[in-house]
Amino acid sequence: MLDRSYVVPWGKRGSISAGAEAAVLTELARDTAPLPAGSRREAFERSFADTVGSRHAISVTSGTVALHLAVRLLGLAPGDEVIATPQTHRATVQPLCDHDVRVRFCDIDPATLNIDPAALEALITPRTRALLLVHYGGCPAEMDTIMALARRHGVVVLEDCAHALGARYRGRSPGSLADLATFSLRNAKNGALPGEGGVITCDRDDWAERLRRLRTADRDTRIARTPPAGAARPGLLPWTARTEPLHRGAPRRPGSDATMPDAVAALGQAQLTGLRAAVDRRRALAARLDEVLTRYPFVTPQSAPAHSEHAYHLYTCFADRQELRDQLVLALDRRGVEIQLRYFPQHLLPQWRHRGHLRGECPAAERSWFDQHLNLPCHPLLTPPQETYLVEALDASLAELNGGPPAPAPLPATACGRY
Repeated sequence: MLDRSYVVPWGKRGSISAGAEAAVLTELARDTAPLPAGSRREAFERSFADTVGSRHAISVTSGTVALHLAVRLLGLAPGDEVIATPQTHRATVQPLCDHDVRVRFCDIDPATLNIDPAALEALITPRTRALLLVHYGGCPAEMDTIMALARRHGVVVLEDCAHALGARYRGRSPGSLADLATFSLRNAKNGALPGEGGVITCDRDDWAERLRRLRTADRDTRIARTPPAGAARPGLLPWTARTEPLHRGAPRRPGSDATMPDAVAALGQAQLTGLRAAVDRRRALAARLDEVLTRYPFVTPQSAPAHSEHAYHLYTCFADRQELRDQLVLALDRRGVEIQLRYFPQHLLPQWRHRGHLRGECPAAERSWFDQHLNLPCHPLLTPPQETYLVEALDASLAELNGGPPAPAPLPATACGRY
């Protein structure tokens, strides 16, 4: 891969809480308590549940692990059907490869890139067990309509909120809008941890209990055997009786080792304190980019429903046709703006083509990827000069495509400050 320095780079970290994180790291270095003890993890889970308005938050080691455990909780059986979005990272639908189920990809609304409720109902059959959706880029899906359809047909809805921490839908947060939700806290997300982290949220007590067991290899104490009278060995300390194999519970299902480390959870708690400020910075930059696009009718921004608040994990816009999109990408790249295209339609990846999925199945998602959409940098680690340069570079690139003067040479990275 070509290594180059961009004036306006893609985000490597999704949020800023440097002072809070430094204080936590100092505290951890001085603390003599065992780091896996769990008190910080429990505090982080309570804070996360309060943040999204969910009854339970179960932290795990990554967003991918969260998706795998959530899908496992669905209890899918051979012959079941699951509806999923094609407009997402492969991790959203990858857990379904482990199950003998039929996946039906639902096309997207071309303005939001979320599942199109108008296309959803036709895919529901008596065998449909679950729906997997995302809030693409932090733009909330039209959840009232989707949940009404799901309730009518007895379908469980799992929302992948990897992009949506800090978003709002009719005054509520993603993570509390469906039956079950997962979050990724990987480094580039809105609530970023140093490396990896994930959370599953739900309101059902029985689901939360099972998820806590699935994330560990703990025994199921509900079926622990009662030791016979006189089984305790004399002369040993009282706690040694619990180590006898006869006294252990018998596991009913396989577990894992996916518990979030206490130190990582402490850093997650610090990140939550800076979440609102980081999302506000994303929204302010997005508003400046939107204002530029209003001057050029051949490019439009992703539109969020009027009753929602976009979290802008991604800033997405659409060109009228492929030629314009490709020219815009090249014009911005020449000016030192790093561009991304996210994501390739899932139903066209090899693992899903192998299961019979073909081009033409989700025409709106395909048209978006191949012809229209691009993602601009939008994250709180950009400096004010970098933000201004991005806005001006976008304006100049669009003016060039609109018949304006040729692109000037890009400024060196030092002109805007190092990233």
